[in-house]
Formats: sequence, C-alpha cells, structure tokens
Amino acid sequence: MNSTDTWITSHFDDEVRFLQALVRIPTDTPPGNNAPHADRMAELLAELGFEVEKHAVPAPAVKKAGMQSVTNLIVRHRFSSYGPTIALNAHGDVVPPGEGWTHDPYGAEIVDGKLYGRAAAVSKSDFATYTFALLALKHSGLPLKGAVELHFTYDEEFGGELGPGWLLKQGLTKPDFLIAAGFSYQVVTAHNGCLQMEVTLHGLASHAAYPSTGIDALQAANKLLTALYAHNDVLKTRLSEVPGITHPYLNVGRIEGGSNTNVVPGKVVLKLDRRMIPEENPAAVEAEVRALIEAAVAQSPGVKLEIKRLLLAHAMKPLPGAAPLIAALQKHGEAVFGEPIPTSGTPLYTDVRLYTAHGIPAAIYGAGPRTVLESNAKRADEHLVLDDLRRATQVVARTLAELLAR
Repeated sequence: MNSTDTWITSHFDDEVRFLQALVRIPTDTPPGNNAPHADRMAELLAELGFEVEKHAVPAPAVKKAGMQSVTNLIVRHRFSSYGPTIALNAHGDVVPPGEGWTHDPYGAEIVDGKLYGRAAAVSKSDFATYTFALLALKHSGLPLKGAVELHFTYDEEFGGELGPGWLLKQGLTKPDFLIAAGFSYQVVTAHNGCLQMEVTLHGLASHAAYPSTGIDALQAANKLLTALYAHNDVLKTRLSEVPGITHPYLNVGRIEGGSNTNVVPGKVVLKLDRRMIPEENPAAVEAEVRALIEAAVAQSPGVKLEIKRLLLAHAMKPLPGAAPLIAALQKHGEAVFGEPIPTSGTPLYTDVRLYTAHGIPAAIYGAGPRTVLESNAKRADEHLVLDDLRRATQVVARTLAELLAR
C-alpha cells in the first residue's frame, strides 16, 4: 500500500459513517427541497477541517425549474500557487424511493458488507469517495502542486443547469480537469444526450353519447404514439461507434388526458424522452422529432398541437486533454482492483456534459459496481458494496497524487 491507501483504510469507518449521515437526509427530487442536505453536508465538511462555500441558487430560478431549494457547495484546497486544478463533482439530488424496498430507504443500513439506501450508489457515495480521497492527500505528506476542488451539487435529476451549470455560468469555477461520479469498474469517457419534450393535443370535449360533436384528442394521440414507436425501428439502425452505447431511442414516459369515462377526451398531454448518441446533432434530432409529431397529428383534422421543449442535454464526447486523467484512473484502477479498467460510454446523460461544454477535460469514475442495474440505482433496495467504496477512494486519491505530483 502507498501512503494514501493506508490512510484511507485506517479511516474507512469514518468514511462509512460520513456516507450514512448523507443517505439519512432525504433529497427526493421532486419535490427538490435540497438546501437542508447541503447545509448538513457543509457542517460535516467543516468538522473535517474544510472551508466550505455555499452557493444558493435564487428562489425564482429554482421555482421555475420545478424545485424548492438548491444550494451548491464548493471546497477549494490548494497545495501550491501553481499547477492544475482538478475538480471532483457528485450530485446529492435523487429520485424518490418508490415502492418495493426491503430496507429503509433512508436507514443507511449495512447488511453483508452492503450499505442500503436511496442515493447510496448514485451519487452520495462519491460525496464520500471524493471527500476522503482529498483528506488522504492532505494527510499524505506528499509533495504536491495545484489544487483540488470538491463540487457537491443538487440539480442532476432535472438537468444540471442549476447545479454545475450554475457554478460554471456564474464564473465560480474553471478547473483544468474534472472527475465526476461514476462506477469503479470502468472509466466512462462519453455519454448520450437527451431531448425531452411535452406534446399537448387539443381536441374538443363532448358527451360520449354524441361523439360526433367532439374532437377526440386521445384518438389523435393514439396515431401519434404509433408513429413515435415505429420511429424506434429507424433509430435502431443508427449505431454508435462508442463502446457501451448502442443506438438512439425514443420513450414516451407519461400520458395525461381526458376528464371522465363518459366524455370524449378534449386534451391529451404526452411527455417523451429522445436519447441521442454522441454522433448525432441535437438540432437535427429536435427538428426530426418535431416533424414526425406534426405529420402524425396532421392526420387528425381539428386537433391543435403544442410542442414544448423541456430539456436539451448535449452528449459528452471525450476531449483530447482528458488523456492523462483517463490513463491515470485506468492505471490505478487496475492496480487496486486487480483487473483491467476499460474506457466506455454510457447511455445515460449526466452533468459532465456541462463541464466539457466549457472545454474542461473530464472522466466519470467513482464508487459502485459494474452497471447501474447491479446497484439498483433509482430502484428499490439501492445499495453500495463498501469494499467498492474503499477501493474507489484509493484509486481517486492515487490519481490525484499522480496528476498533482511536483
């Protein structure tokens, strides 16, 4: 073991308790009342000797985004007046627990070496990974240059614009490299983009006994759904060259409509999600989807159409400057885990795209299993194998030490 490995191992019980404290504070988004978690996180960081900056996003912007409160945190630790700045970003907001849990989703219970709870794996785990990796460096006595920043943000589930997007747009940070929350058995260097839209079909409600006096918005929606799902057959032919990413796809995730059983539906609202592979052009994708919707709805005379863009998250593509960061993570990941750590892409979209859009080379790496499904992230009984937490913390600390070595 090197010096950072030894420190992390000897303080691992503290790291686990730190993570348990974070899991026990709900950050369900929606409703997105996340400032209380940030306040507690700031207290815990201060107890560990860090100076913490709190950056509260103004209430009108938070409300417009559909949340209740967002406070993002930055910790800056400088080892010297020269050298690169490496930022570590993880998000504290998370989807609500849902049903089917056999463990308390906020209990942070440990059973058979696994810590159970909502956000245990994605991504409060990396609040702990990154905090204790930096602590290990502080206590290592190694001659280091540059600086490390911890970015703990609270708007990933709704797109990140009020999380890292806010910090970057306000000019509060401009690191030279970024490591963002991920899993330990691969270094993710690319991810999909995402277009989300709300489509409203306006017909004319009428009594079901006199259907000819109405305009059925649900029948129009049925034709639209048929066209949208058929489009997936086209999208399956557009293959990505990025390992871990297959092809684009379109999902209709929510439908609302009608007023009663005996009423011809006068209005139907659909919400759809179009995943974009890194090779696609977002503007062209949006134009294609809009044209598809308009053509399908045109088959239903009298129905009026509204299309509202909810989200346009660009894909993450590897920047050339990320090579040293990626190589260091792979090298130390292989040394600690005892197996090759490949690079790959992910079909998810993440906050990392906001950093790469600012020209900041990035990689996704943190504590967790080989796949999202293994961790039950966003499902019942989400959990983290504690051995993965310890080893990922060691890999991150080693990587930082290499990149910041004098």
